[in-house]
Amino acid sequence: MVNFKQITVKDIAKEVKDNCLLGIPADYSGVPMSVTTEIIKNNTKGLRLYCLPLTTIQGDMLIGAGCVNEIETAAVTLGEYGQAPRFQDAIENSKIKIKDSTCPALHAQLQATEKSVPFMPLRGILGSDLYKNRNDWSVINNPISSKTNDEKIVILPAVQLDILIFHASKADVNGNVQIGRRRELATLAHASKKVYVTVEEIVDEDFFDCELKAAATLPSLYVDGISLSKNGAWPCGLTDYYEIDSNEMSKYAKSAKYQETFDEYMRNFISQNYYSNI
Repeated sequence: MVNFKQITVKDIAKEVKDNCLLGIPADYSGVPMSVTTEIIKNNTKGLRLYCLPLTTIQGDMLIGAGCVNEIETAAVTLGEYGQAPRFQDAIENSKIKIKDSTCPALHAQLQATEKSVPFMPLRGILGSDLYKNRNDWSVINNPISSKTNDEKIVILPAVQLDILIFHASKADVNGNVQIGRRRELATLAHASKKVYVTVEEIVDEDFFDCELKAAATLPSLYVDGISLSKNGAWPCGLTDYYEIDSNEMSKYAKSAKYQETFDEYMRNFISQNYYSNI
């Protein structure tokens, strides 16, 4: 008997409103593919994707399906399966806006929200031309330097996400979620207005009863809803549960090269019942 109300994948997808700022986990952090499919079915529009620090087939699908207006990321890639074709086409043809960023910058902006401060300083991108294309970033003199008056520092604005969705291995009966070493998921959750999680299983224990498990757990107070979704990250992999489906990823990479073949692939993809407990 769980001590929280379970919701469905469809319930989670309905929470993703047009034009919202959506947190996107990396390909190794629990990609919520079952929810992504439902978002596309809902014909959601104008999404702004905030990737920590990159996205894979999830982001490429959303872009190809016409759900995205803007993306802030360090990379969009299918990894060993090649470029992300729909993202590449969207950028080349100015279909979406991109905010080019770096891994440390993406983390820093969310960490500012975690700490309830309006900005976060960062030094590493000085010397690159990256910040010249970011009107929301500023370069200032270090205000507390005692050595020189012209020591520069970049300040990045705090970013609060409207909603975060990710897939995890387990939740316990009290709604705590096991995230393992993926601490970036905690950063995303702390900087989000709402957090929804799909999981492979719900176990009859409390993770905080064990010192080791507690260290790898996102507390329920940061979670607004949990849905049981077997194979919910497929065709991406999930640590200790299943590997990435190389055949499906290769099939997608080939189909997504052109909009027409992508549309045909997606019609078949969303019509299949790949995920249980929808």
